[in-house]
Amino acid sequence: KLGSPAEGRSAYVESHIPGAVYAHLDEDLSGPIIPGETGRHPLPTIETFAKQLSEWGIDANTQVIAYDDNSSVYAGRLWWMLRWLGHDKVAVLDGDWRQWQQEGRPTSSGVETRARRTFVAQPRPEMQVSVADVTANVQSRASKMFDSRDESRYRGEPSPMDPVSGHIPGAQSAWYARNLDANGKFLPADQLRARFAALLGDAAAEDTIFYCGSGVSVHNNLLALALAGYGTPRVYIGSWSDWITDASRPVATGEE
Repeated sequence: KLGSPAEGRSAYVESHIPGAVYAHLDEDLSGPIIPGETGRHPLPTIETFAKQLSEWGIDANTQVIAYDDNSSVYAGRLWWMLRWLGHDKVAVLDGDWRQWQQEGRPTSSGVETRARRTFVAQPRPEMQVSVADVTANVQSRASKMFDSRDESRYRGEPSPMDPVSGHIPGAQSAWYARNLDANGKFLPADQLRARFAALLGDAAAEDTIFYCGSGVSVHNNLLALALAGYGTPRVYIGSWSDWITDASRPVATGEE
């Protein structure tokens, strides 16, 4: 969990869906943070993540189902990372752990493991953009860009999450929580299509850039776009927490 890494692991040990193994956001789904050079959740190397997938018992024939207890933002990151390495047999549990519990479905406790398999990565580098790409886009405005954080952080209202407030110039607000109903499930596909049609206009989803605070909650938007029948945008994984590591990069506030 963001801000409380130990809480997610202890919650998993206490109760989880039978057969589930635990994926730690900081330890498994992120690489080392380099102060002043990376955001809060940089990607691990391809080799490191492929090794972890192998340890989880995942190979080319494995169907993966990811879930969390926070609107699929963490599960969405795993979903995206698997696809980034060429594995499309991955789904996310809509309604997450909370719905599983509410429906009284079976649970297990303790730590589970799977027999090791060999995962062979087939990377798709085109799924992400670098900070240099984003910098160039700020100048050219060639691609529409969307900020997945809540509107107050987008506008630049003070937040304890980051030392600098605001958004990347040219980005429009697309708070991921607006993809969800009151129970944390994704809205029906037709409602999601209407939402993103208004945001994208005549732009193809594949030509847009999405980011968030540190490359986590952005994946809820990508899941919603997929449910709505759109293609996959490019992701700036470093996101806002990476952008502000260089004080020379421009910052915008207010609405765009």
